Amino acid sequence: MRRWSIPVIDIFGIHFRVHFSFPLMFCLVWYLENGHGPQVGLRSFILVLLVFFAVLVHELGHAVVAARNGITVRSVVLLPIAGISLLDEQAQRGLDARREIHISLAGPFVNLVLAVFAGTSILIFRPQIHLFSFPWLTPFDLARSFVWAQLFVAALNMLPAYPLDGGRILRALLARSGDQVTATRRAVSIGQFFSLALFLSGGVAFLGSSSNNLWIMMAGVFLFLAAQLEDRSMILQAVLERVRVREVMITDFTTLSPADTLADALQRSVEPHQEEFPVVRGTDMVGVISRQQMAECMQEEGNGYVQSAMRREYLVAGPQESLAAVLRRIGRSGLAMIPVVEGEYLVGIITFQNLMRKLTALSLRRTTSTSSSPNAPAPQQ
Repeated sequence: MRRWSIPVIDIFGIHFRVHFSFPLMFCLVWYLENGHGPQVGLRSFILVLLVFFAVLVHELGHAVVAARNGITVRSVVLLPIAGISLLDEQAQRGLDARREIHISLAGPFVNLVLAVFAGTSILIFRPQIHLFSFPWLTPFDLARSFVWAQLFVAALNMLPAYPLDGGRILRALLARSGDQVTATRRAVSIGQFFSLALFLSGGVAFLGSSSNNLWIMMAGVFLFLAAQLEDRSMILQAVLERVRVREVMITDFTTLSPADTLADALQRSVEPHQEEFPVVRGTDMVGVISRQQMAECMQEEGNGYVQSAMRREYLVAGPQESLAAVLRRIGRSGLAMIPVVEGEYLVGIITFQNLMRKLTALSLRRTTSTSSSPNAPAPQQ
C-alpha cells in the first residue's frame, strides 16, 4: 500500500499519504470534461482537491474519536472514497464492537456537519448557485461541488461494504460471534458485491445520461481497490500472528565482547546479514552496537573499547512471540536487529534483511499449503 502512495501532510502526529488513485481520478475528470469550458484542467484539479479535503476531514474525525477511545492512528492512506488507517499495537489486537462503531460513525458525521453548514450558507447567501441542480459534482460549480463532495463521501461510507465505515460496523457485529479474520473476509465479500453494483449501475446510467454518473462508476472501482488492500492486509496480519520468532530467528550470528577494541570488533563484523551486534559478557547480554557506530566512534575518538560506544538500552524478543508483534516493534524503533532471549540466554537474533527473506518464503510456503489443502489445520507452534 505504501509503495502506491506518497506522503503529503502530518496532522496531530498522523502521517497522511495519498494513493495513486487520486491522480487517476484527476485524469478521468479532466478527460471527460475537456472541451466543456475554459480552464478545465485547473477546475478539475480543484474539484479533486475538494474530494481530497472531504476524505481528509472524514479521516480526522475518525482519528479524534479513536484518540478519545485510547486508540492511536499512526498513518492513513487516502483514497477518493475513504482512508485506510494503520493503528497502533493495542488496536491491532482488535477493537470491541462498541468502540469500533463509534469510531466508524465519526467520519460521516464530520462530513454531514460540513455539508449542512456549507449548504445552508449557500441557500442563504448565494441562492443563485442552485444547490440541488445537476450535475452535483462538476468542475464548473465548485461551491455546489464542495457540499455534494461531503455528502458523497458520507453516504458512500455508510454502505455496509468493507472497508467503508458501514462495512466496519458490519464487521464489528459479525466478529461478536466469530474471529475477526473470518468476519473481515465476509465483510470484504459484501464490499466487492457493492463495488460491482456501483460500477455497473454507474456505467449504465453514464451511457444514457450525464457525466455525473462517472462518480458512481469511480466509487465502484475505488471501493473494489480498497477492499482488496484491506483483505490482503488482514490475511498478512493473520499469517504474521501465527508465525513465531523461533521460526525466523538467526541462530548463527556474531557477538562482541565489551572488552573488544573497536578496531578488532570492526574486523570481526564482516557478516553481511548483520548491521548490529549483541555485546555479551560471559552469558549476559549487556548492550548492542552497530557497525556504523563503531566506525563513527573510531573516526571521532580513535580506537577505544566496545563498552564505551555500545548502547545499553535495547529491545529484545522472546522465541514464542508472534512475528507481528516484533515487526511492530521494529517499525517503531527503526532498529536493524533485535536480540532473541529465552530465560537469561541469548538464543538468536532477528535482522530486518533476513526477516524479509524468511517472511517471503514462509508466506509462499503457507499459501501453497493452504491452496493444496484448504481444510488442513494450522501448524502447531
